[in-house]
Amino acid sequence: MTTAAHRTRFTDRTALVTGAGSGIGRTIARALAAEGANVVVVGRGREALDGTVALIEEAGGKALAVTADVSRAADVQAAVATTVDRFGSLDVAVNNAGVFRGGAPLADLSEEDWHTQLGINVTGVFLALQAEIHQMRTQPNGGAIVNIASTFGVHARHPGAAAYAATKAAVSVLTRGAALDHIRDGVRINAVSPGAVDTPMSLRPGETDSDRADRARTALPLGRVSTTHEVAAAVLYLASDDATSVVGTDLVVDSGATA
Repeated sequence: MTTAAHRTRFTDRTALVTGAGSGIGRTIARALAAEGANVVVVGRGREALDGTVALIEEAGGKALAVTADVSRAADVQAAVATTVDRFGSLDVAVNNAGVFRGGAPLADLSEEDWHTQLGINVTGVFLALQAEIHQMRTQPNGGAIVNIASTFGVHARHPGAAAYAATKAAVSVLTRGAALDHIRDGVRINAVSPGAVDTPMSLRPGETDSDRADRARTALPLGRVSTTHEVAAAVLYLASDDATSVVGTDLVVDSGATA
């Protein structure tokens, strides 16, 4: 039997992943490389990106780090141009970059934190989509884009996360609208909405990994949080030819929390 680790769904394809310096983004980048893709990892922290590249290259893959702020159109356009200059095409894009600022009631959220989340989580995805689609629709085989939304948004809400949920709901709706606009251009667009995942973002203030595991045993139907590898598997499915008729979906990966 062919296992996921030995599949080659992305051989001779080039993928760009934003927010790839850690967490879900790093795991997605490594998973794409493991299945044969040339991977361009994009983010603001060069050291973290270089760490992702090193992990990919140690495993025999090909990767390139590009520093960029996704809330700046020129940065995103330059990242796409660099990708095409280096590898010849842009076949897959995963817009994963995102931030959370919250933990307090909406009335107490600072205007700065609101604009930071809006700029990266929404405007960043919008600008990335534009740059990626402009390139993909010039290619004979088009391309596939997966946006990372969240269960906090159209699927669920939580105290202290109203602004974040609003931005991720926007990602889900933006995904579906863009999918309808550009499927006839050969660009297939979908989203993945993770719930609690084994990254620091899902830890409550002062909580340890062990504390989170104890909480998840009763709070989540599956009894545990999702892994970054499980989120990556969903992303790779949507980006691959296995999902050629999947257009504008929002795939939830949340251990059953919103079932």
